[in-house]
Amino acid sequence: MVILTGFADEISHDLEEQLNVLESEGIRHLELRGVWGKNVLDLTEEDAARVKARLDERGFRVSSIGSPLGKIKITDDFAPHYEKARYAVKLAQFFEAPFIRTFSFYIPRGEADTYRDEVMNRMRAITSLGEEAGVIFVHENESHIYGDIGERCQDLLDTIQSSSLKAAFDPANFVQCHVKPMSEAYPLLKDHIAYIHIKDAIMGSGKVVPAGHGDGEVSELIQQLIATGYEGFLSLEPHLHAKDEYEGLSRAELFIVAVRALKKLLKEHDVVWS
Repeated sequence: MVILTGFADEISHDLEEQLNVLESEGIRHLELRGVWGKNVLDLTEEDAARVKARLDERGFRVSSIGSPLGKIKITDDFAPHYEKARYAVKLAQFFEAPFIRTFSFYIPRGEADTYRDEVMNRMRAITSLGEEAGVIFVHENESHIYGDIGERCQDLLDTIQSSSLKAAFDPANFVQCHVKPMSEAYPLLKDHIAYIHIKDAIMGSGKVVPAGHGDGEVSELIQQLIATGYEGFLSLEPHLHAKDEYEGLSRAELFIVAVRALKKLLKEHDVVWS
């Protein structure tokens, strides 16, 4: 059993349309990244209360606060960012979300070793907030941050060694860093993975495609999740564009394409989802 969720702001800026599309596909969770044109960390307390009221009324839950924490340069001032991390924790508690997405700071090309200690200091400070609140930060691997490849993701997680810092495994982002997700990154991170992002990409061009249509080895990932008894979230982050074969499709329609591609893979592997 896995639980489907997703970045609903890829459907629409409008909360009701987000929920309508998720409901039409039988999905009862969302990763809260944006609504009404605002990033989740820019929501006021009044905004958050409005969102929560509608989620409760319609029977939805938040799987993760899809924050942009760690998406600043490692040379940028950390103090205001730390305050954003505090607010992310407050939102996670308010929405009863078990996870908060984070990144590990943009690093000048080729200077990961130079800035490693500063990355660890900042990530340790952020993680301590999760420890105090009982919330788990999940680190998403992404291009140009410290944790872009498997080895540095492993270094980060092994160094911090906290139950409040885990991996959000993103196959497409590894592909875009010229890393084979399952044969190169997964063996290093399998013991740290607490959350899965579902998107796929083509090696070389980096083009994002529906799950199973690229080099993200998503089918192999599902096999491993079965083998390890994973029962957590699969979070759809489609990043599809209305061009080529998807010319003319709306954002909502593109999201449904991504959902159904994942459902097809799950069905092929006899995986039950909710």
